[in-house]
Amino acid sequence: MIEIDDLTVRFGGVTSLDGVTVRLERPLCGLIGPNGAGKTTFFNVLSGFVTPAAGSIRAFGTDLLALPHFRRARWGLRRTFQTEQAIESLSIFDNVAMVWEHTTSGRAGRDEDVLRAIAFVGIRRDPHAKVGALDAHERRLVELARAVVGKPRVVLLDEPAAGLPDEETEQMGQVIRAIPTDIGAMVILADHDMNLVSGVCEETMVLDFGQVITSGPTADVLRDERVVSAYLGGEAVTS
Repeated sequence: MIEIDDLTVRFGGVTSLDGVTVRLERPLCGLIGPNGAGKTTFFNVLSGFVTPAAGSIRAFGTDLLALPHFRRARWGLRRTFQTEQAIESLSIFDNVAMVWEHTTSGRAGRDEDVLRAIAFVGIRRDPHAKVGALDAHERRLVELARAVVGKPRVVLLDEPAAGLPDEETEQMGQVIRAIPTDIGAMVILADHDMNLVSGVCEETMVLDFGQVITSGPTADVLRDERVVSAYLGGEAVTS
């Protein structure tokens, strides 16, 4: 469970998060809202890249705000970004191993953990293939493998399937759905693809102008009139 109380972030005169209070209890959680709603800022606060002006965050009883960002990674917080972070000149293995080495003490079990993460996300290439030689779908899977390696506890996914065709997005969704059971981590998925969110997430929170306008079971949230009119073009999405 992640408990967030009165989380507020200001950049100069702009309030990016305005008193966000929410409880995320299910293993698969969605985070939706229009561009500029505060989704990436929310992830940046959890990750330790942004310090809030007020509020608290507790994840499985741990005060995340009391930990510097590198300790949050060792605690088990992982994330992907909208822009790819994998290094094209390095191999799939080395890219995933880099995250393992920065989030895990010692070296015992590194190779097994890295290969397990690569297999889990469904990469069929030779692990020693260079990332620069991969197609867009495979590179996204490398990003996901980097997020699930090394026993994560919370995985933040920032539009992991953006730009992918429907079939590859569905494959990505299948991998994401397996993270809680196979990896043992809670997932928060931020995305504009309502079909992906409705197909993956058990509960969803909606941000608008830095405030939570609703939160709860995904099916109920996506039928909420405010969500339908503001983000879904007047047509509800059903899973």
